[in-house]
Amino acid sequence: MNVIIVGGGKVGTHLASLLLDEGHQVKVIESHPQELRVLHKVLPAGVVIPGSGTDPLVLEATGIREADVMAAVTGTDVSNLVATSLARFEFGVPRTIARVKDPQNGWMFTPDMGVDVAVNQAGIMAQLIAEEMSLGNMMTLFKLCKGQYSLVEEQVHPTAPAAGSKIMDLRFPAECILAGVLRQGRLIIPHGDTVLLPGDEVLAVVHASQAGTLALMLGAKADR
Repeated sequence: MNVIIVGGGKVGTHLASLLLDEGHQVKVIESHPQELRVLHKVLPAGVVIPGSGTDPLVLEATGIREADVMAAVTGTDVSNLVATSLARFEFGVPRTIARVKDPQNGWMFTPDMGVDVAVNQAGIMAQLIAEEMSLGNMMTLFKLCKGQYSLVEEQVHPTAPAAGSKIMDLRFPAECILAGVLRQGRLIIPHGDTVLLPGDEVLAVVHASQAGTLALMLGAKADR
């Protein structure tokens, strides 16, 4: 994969190192002399491109027309938006990712502005905290389809509505599929007649809007 990174600060440098370790082709565009000195020390020769990631001529010289992905991760929201807009609308880069520095500017980072994926660190942190508070002991292992679905894991509580019941007798959310049941170190492929026992670790793919319902089924029964 051919990736162009705009911004050679700590985020850009770390991202470039990870991608290079995975065998991808990477170019990092940076304009500040101090950052350039650091980049030349930690990244291979030919990776670092001096110049502005908002300059079409610099982007052209960097090979933007052959890029599969553009990631704009500078510390300035305006620069990130301009870079991704140029990449998408001027050069037709298939995939664009932009860092959101100020959460109040997050509303601007949309596909209409040339941004496929907006990485809002403050927003991600707030969402994770809210999920942890609302889903109890349910653990999100990873997200799918831009966060619409998640692979989650939760242990069946002894007082849970699902404890001791067959899967076929339980009314799971419509957009929820049980992927597996871990019991005493053994993986059980769930079927309709599988009985969920206290202590079972249930793996499920569930829509974000229905994760709370699943958590109520597997977690401790609420006091009335």
